[in-house]
Amino acid sequence: MKVSTQKLALCAVLTALALGLSYMENLFPISLLIPLPGIKLGLANIVTVFALYELGVWPALSILVARCLLGAVFAGNASALIFSLMGGVLAMLAMILLKRFKKLSIFGVSSGGAAAHNIGQIGAAAITLGSTAAVGYLPVLLIVALFTGAITGFVTALLFRAMKNVRLTHS
Repeated sequence: MKVSTQKLALCAVLTALALGLSYMENLFPISLLIPLPGIKLGLANIVTVFALYELGVWPALSILVARCLLGAVFAGNASALIFSLMGGVLAMLAMILLKRFKKLSIFGVSSGGAAAHNIGQIGAAAITLGSTAAVGYLPVLLIVALFTGAITGFVTALLFRAMKNVRLTHS
């Protein structure tokens, strides 16, 4: 599979943007507003959803994996890598499958991805802890995922609308 220089550069820029959004999100912990452990908006997932729709499966997966790996390296938290990768890859697989349903909007695809991400992270917790105790917290995470996934989908839809307007004015 041959990748153009332009597409490779775009993937690099999107990876950097996802890393920046992830870092920025850590500066403003949502736990101050919603006092539940493990709750995040998932701003970096805006980039993942955008890449999936705009660039396709393999570039989106590459951006996701690069973001997870580089995020763990920059944060100096290698133990978080299993949570990040399991959640992210499961979310990507779910979104790839859900995207095939043409009647399902970007909101539904994003919410499904958020739910799958939480399932992956609970799986990582079970592996890490050697216990299924964290599974009891999954219903709470899935309810929150409906909202965070919808927000991510909404922002991504706004991004596509803005890009459509930009493309029209530059045509």
